Amino acid sequence: MKMASHRKWSGLITAFVLAGCVSQPLTTRAGPAPPAGINIPIEYYKLGNGLKVVLAQDATAPTVTVGVYYRIGFRVEPRDRTGFAHLFEHLMFQGSTNLGKMEFIRLIEGNGGILNGSTRLDYTNYYQLMPAHTLETILWAEADRMSGLAITRENLVNQQGVVKNEVNDNVLNQPYGGFPWLSMPQLANENWYNAHNFYGDLAHIDAATLEDARAFFDAYYTPSNAVLVVAGDFEAAQAHTWIEKYFATLPSRVATAQPDISEPPQTAGKRRSYVDPLAPRPALALAWHVPERGTPEHYAFGLLDQILLQGEDSALWQKLVQERGYSSAVNGGINLLGNMFNYDGPMLWTLYLVHDAAVAPDAIIADVDAEIARLKAAPPTQAELERALTKIRADLYDLAGSSTRFGLVDLLAAFALFDDDPTRVNRIESEFRAIRPSMISDVARRYLQDGNKSVLIVEPGHAPAGEQP
Repeated sequence: MKMASHRKWSGLITAFVLAGCVSQPLTTRAGPAPPAGINIPIEYYKLGNGLKVVLAQDATAPTVTVGVYYRIGFRVEPRDRTGFAHLFEHLMFQGSTNLGKMEFIRLIEGNGGILNGSTRLDYTNYYQLMPAHTLETILWAEADRMSGLAITRENLVNQQGVVKNEVNDNVLNQPYGGFPWLSMPQLANENWYNAHNFYGDLAHIDAATLEDARAFFDAYYTPSNAVLVVAGDFEAAQAHTWIEKYFATLPSRVATAQPDISEPPQTAGKRRSYVDPLAPRPALALAWHVPERGTPEHYAFGLLDQILLQGEDSALWQKLVQERGYSSAVNGGINLLGNMFNYDGPMLWTLYLVHDAAVAPDAIIADVDAEIARLKAAPPTQAELERALTKIRADLYDLAGSSTRFGLVDLLAAFALFDDDPTRVNRIESEFRAIRPSMISDVARRYLQDGNKSVLIVEPGHAPAGEQP
């Protein structure tokens, strides 16, 4: 399946980050009681073979959403086999013990469903939205490919070519290809796992053998390295029976240990520029390392992100787009490959824009620094907080009530995989409500320092039509 481009990810940043960052306005004045938070009914348990199972019943629509997430992604793949995580995303649709090539896709679509998969930093996921009465069929099919993927020479060679073509289409032959989701981590990070080319070395993909592919499957595509999420209209007792029938009998294998992905503190600013031969205009990206995921500082940084960067009413959009006219948009957020919750390790807060050629990058950087300095000097105003928190509360409820439930399944899976606690989704609001305004200024002063900043400049190598180079 084709992995989403970074342009699509940019849109998901808003949808997912905002969905996760919810609170009531923060104030010391007496006021009405906080609105009731979301309360997703969640059942969480584990099978004897290690598979984590999350059930979330919702009978508002006669559909069911199923997600299977494996804890293997871009940055935790083996050093000498970069690109394998993404390659396996494709191979998982090529057939299994009881389903021939592409029959999984035909099975889902033939029953009126939709499906897809994606590779992210710390997991690879597969998900379907189906009519509720087909739940048993989906569970059977997912268990079939978890237990017996068809790793044949034909399938491997075919998907090696597909993946290489995708890299060519999405990165090598596109203006701003890989900017900044591929290029910035390679500049800002030091640990190889966080700093390598996540799409993979084409030579590694070419060199993959059947033995390599089978070993990778055995190491990572095991029940003990996965979570199954079922959300929607189903009977819990029946779901238990089917999950036990199709998944509990799968052999248990010890998953490969996660590598050390810790990142040393950045103490000196970094700056790099390169020429993009296909780019018609210059581009600029800035990034800072963020607090550890799940800490109070992390939630405070999420609010800071909302105030500075998310939406057309954010401080940086108003300054860079509306007031200065440098660009038609400024984008970014915490985790360009997802949201501020669905990763497990060091992370960057990144902002980026394609800008007019007449504008020097340092002029844009100066304006960004000025907006950051304002938050360092004083906490956000009550109006800023109320505006930001109203937006993110609305987006959280949009996610929780989405007819596809894809965003909800994603959060449940991430909290199960990384925290062993999917019920955290019901505590997101209270976590943000606990953040004091002064904490937002504190994290700005601590993390948005010049020594923690990386600057990436794209110089255009292709003049727009009608212009001289």
